[in-house]
Amino acid sequence: MLSSKWVYLTVGALRRGRMRHGELARKMEGITPKMLTQTLRTLERDGLVRREIFPVIPPRVEYELTALGHDLAGLLDQIRQWSEVHVPDIRSARLAAQEGTL
Repeated sequence: MLSSKWVYLTVGALRRGRMRHGELARKMEGITPKMLTQTLRTLERDGLVRREIFPVIPPRVEYELTALGHDLAGLLDQIRQWSEVHVPDIRSARLAAQEGTL
Protein backbone atom coordinates (compact mmCIF):
# COMPACT_ATOMS: atom_id res chain seq x y z
CA MET A 1 0.00 0.00 0.00
CA LEU A 2 2.80 2.42 0.85
CA SER A 3 4.46 1.93 -2.53
CA SER A 4 1.61 3.75 -4.29
CA LYS A 5 2.33 7.34 -5.23
CA TRP A 6 -1.37 8.04 -4.80
CA VAL A 7 -1.25 6.94 -1.15
CA TYR A 8 1.64 9.33 -0.57
CA LEU A 9 -0.17 12.21 -2.30
CA THR A 10 -3.53 11.50 -0.64
CA VAL A 11 -2.02 11.39 2.84
CA GLY A 12 -0.12 14.59 2.09
CA ALA A 13 -3.27 16.36 0.90
CA LEU A 14 -5.30 15.24 3.91
CA ARG A 15 -2.66 16.59 6.30
CA ARG A 16 -4.19 19.99 5.64
CA GLY A 17 -7.51 18.86 7.11
CA ARG A 18 -10.84 17.33 6.14
CA MET A 19 -11.72 17.26 2.49
CA ARG A 20 -14.40 16.04 0.18
CA HIS A 21 -13.68 13.75 -2.76
CA GLY A 22 -13.81 16.59 -5.28
CA GLU A 23 -11.43 18.76 -3.25
CA LEU A 24 -8.93 15.93 -3.07
CA ALA A 25 -9.23 15.27 -6.80
CA ARG A 26 -8.45 18.93 -7.56
CA LYS A 27 -5.38 18.89 -5.30
CA MET A 28 -4.04 15.68 -6.84
CA GLU A 29 -3.45 16.44 -10.49
CA GLY A 30 -3.60 13.37 -12.71
CA ILE A 31 -5.55 11.04 -10.45
CA THR A 32 -8.72 9.53 -11.89
CA PRO A 33 -11.89 9.50 -9.78
CA LYS A 34 -11.76 5.69 -9.72
CA MET A 35 -8.14 5.63 -8.48
CA LEU A 36 -8.90 8.23 -5.81
CA THR A 37 -11.86 6.18 -4.60
CA GLN A 38 -9.74 3.02 -4.50
CA THR A 39 -6.95 4.81 -2.64
CA LEU A 40 -9.35 6.27 -0.08
CA ARG A 41 -10.97 2.86 0.48
CA THR A 42 -7.57 1.26 1.03
CA LEU A 43 -6.53 3.97 3.47
CA GLU A 44 -9.85 3.69 5.30
CA ARG A 45 -9.59 -0.11 5.46
CA ASP A 46 -6.10 0.16 6.96
CA GLY A 47 -7.20 2.69 9.58
CA LEU A 48 -5.34 5.68 8.14
CA VAL A 49 -8.37 7.65 6.92
CA ARG A 50 -11.76 8.23 8.48
CA ARG A 51 -14.78 8.78 6.25
CA GLU A 52 -17.77 10.70 7.56
CA ILE A 53 -21.09 10.64 5.74
CA PHE A 54 -23.45 13.52 6.47
CA PRO A 55 -27.20 12.80 6.28
CA VAL A 56 -28.07 15.53 3.80
CA ILE A 57 -29.35 15.53 0.25
CA PRO A 58 -27.29 15.21 -1.82
CA PRO A 59 -25.10 13.12 0.52
CA ARG A 60 -21.90 14.79 1.66
CA VAL A 61 -18.83 12.70 2.48
CA GLU A 62 -15.65 14.04 4.04
CA TYR A 63 -12.32 12.35 4.61
CA GLU A 64 -9.69 13.03 7.24
CA LEU A 65 -6.56 11.37 8.57
CA THR A 66 -6.79 9.34 11.75
CA ALA A 67 -4.05 9.50 14.40
CA LEU A 68 -2.41 6.58 12.59
CA GLY A 69 -2.63 8.50 9.31
CA HIS A 70 -1.01 11.57 10.85
CA ASP A 71 1.77 9.36 12.18
CA LEU A 72 2.33 7.99 8.66
CA ALA A 73 2.33 11.54 7.26
CA GLY A 74 5.23 12.40 9.56
CA LEU A 75 7.17 9.37 8.36
CA LEU A 76 6.49 10.26 4.72
CA ASP A 77 7.84 13.77 5.42
CA GLN A 78 11.05 12.24 6.74
CA ILE A 79 11.37 10.09 3.61
CA ARG A 80 10.82 13.16 1.41
CA GLN A 81 13.47 15.12 3.36
CA TRP A 82 15.95 12.24 3.07
CA SER A 83 15.27 12.05 -0.67
CA GLU A 84 15.85 15.76 -1.16
CA VAL A 85 19.17 15.62 0.72
CA HIS A 86 20.40 12.58 -1.22
CA VAL A 87 19.27 13.43 -4.76
CA PRO A 88 22.84 14.35 -5.82
CA ASP A 89 24.16 11.02 -4.49
CA ILE A 90 21.44 9.07 -6.28
CA ARG A 91 22.08 10.91 -9.55
CA SER A 92 25.82 10.23 -9.27
CA ALA A 93 25.17 6.53 -8.66
CA ARG A 94 22.83 6.34 -11.65
CA LEU A 95 25.36 8.08 -13.89
CA ALA A 96 28.10 5.70 -12.74
CA ALA A 97 25.84 2.73 -13.44
CA GLN A 98 25.08 4.00 -16.94
CA GLU A 99 28.78 4.47 -17.65
CA GLY A 100 29.58 1.02 -16.30
CA THR A 101 31.94 2.36 -13.65
CA LEU A 102 30.30 0.71 -10.66
